[in-house]
Amino acid sequence: MKVYKHIDEFVKLENAIVTIGTFDGVHLGHRKIISRLVEEAKRLDGESVILTFFPHPRMILHPEDQSLKLITTIDEKIDQMKKLGVDHLIITPFTRDFSNLSPDEYIKQILVDKIGTKKIIIGYDHHFGKDRQGNFLKLEECAAIYHFKVEEILEQDIHDVAVSSTKVRQALTAGDVKTAEEFLGYAFQLTGLVIKGDQIGRTIGFPTANLYVEETYKLIPADGIYAVLIEFPKEGVILQGMGYIGTRPTINGMSRNIEVNIFDFNKDIYGKMIRIHFSHFIRGDLKFHSLQKLTEQIKQDQITALQLLN
Repeated sequence: MKVYKHIDEFVKLENAIVTIGTFDGVHLGHRKIISRLVEEAKRLDGESVILTFFPHPRMILHPEDQSLKLITTIDEKIDQMKKLGVDHLIITPFTRDFSNLSPDEYIKQILVDKIGTKKIIIGYDHHFGKDRQGNFLKLEECAAIYHFKVEEILEQDIHDVAVSSTKVRQALTAGDVKTAEEFLGYAFQLTGLVIKGDQIGRTIGFPTANLYVEETYKLIPADGIYAVLIEFPKEGVILQGMGYIGTRPTINGMSRNIEVNIFDFNKDIYGKMIRIHFSHFIRGDLKFHSLQKLTEQIKQDQITALQLLN
């Protein structure tokens, strides 16, 4: 899959089969649309193209609203798209100017002139252009003018999988990573840099790697203990462990931390990028009366995590 960080990098195609959307999470509903896209590109001897945007439109149009947290970072989205057999992924910056394109300008300047669209496949509720005025009917109207075809994935087809990005976010906010995984089709992930912490875990026999997630817009699941898999993307290694999200109330911590204890592992990994795959929620974050009580509970958590992962 070829990735373009701006539509101006893209070279117009002879036979582009296109879909458009933010695709946050690349969940099962999105995958229905994308699988149809790939299938049609093969049938029509064309090339599949996904046009997506970053930042998320809501971040630009409503900057005062900090409540939106995204399921996937842009790099995680790229990784998921690569697995789906797409030929081209265009990630074009979403700006005020872009949002002010009328539906007609959007179709002519972006879909026709820049991409070379011969067929566009969209979800039943897709809107585009200034004030989201563009829709399936507008695409049909322009199809005859610019000689492309339009296919709409019906509401029933998408809702057969009963999933939306909102439902995934709700599950994760509640710590329900198994339901999130069912909706996504893969385990929810956090990707970040291993940084130095205060090393309290090391003193009680459970050293942890502290994760720094650079993207402030990334959704972080509910506080608690999780059974997780830890991936080292560059090395292609995946190990078992426990993840912790919380403020460490037993030691009167103030800030929210993301930590992971990797089982049977003692290498120095400071400065490495790791990806945590959330498998199961074990328990919520608790305050213990002593480090000894905390240690006893963590030992039990490890036993539970191993049972869940094996």
